[in-house]
Amino acid sequence: MRDDRERLRDVLEAIERIEKYAVGGREALASEELIQTQVVYHLMIIGEACRALSADFQTKHLAEVWALAAGLRNVIVMSTLASIWGLSGM
Repeated sequence: MRDDRERLRDVLEAIERIEKYAVGGREALASEELIQTQVVYHLMIIGEACRALSADFQTKHLAEVWALAAGLRNVIVMSTLASIWGLSGM
């Protein structure tokens, strides 16, 4: 089982990759599907890593922040699934 330190390493690595892909700014993000995919993927990694942090860690270190990051991952996944399946209202 992975510990909190490894999860936080995942978050930092995902942030570094987002920064790398987002260097072109909003215009590149808005116009290039590959960049969009990479940024969304790494946001999902951040959310999943935050969701898996121990309750003890989350309590000691601004629990709301971790819940928001994990919630973002859920929104991304549900929006993607809704798009794939042609569902509306998500």
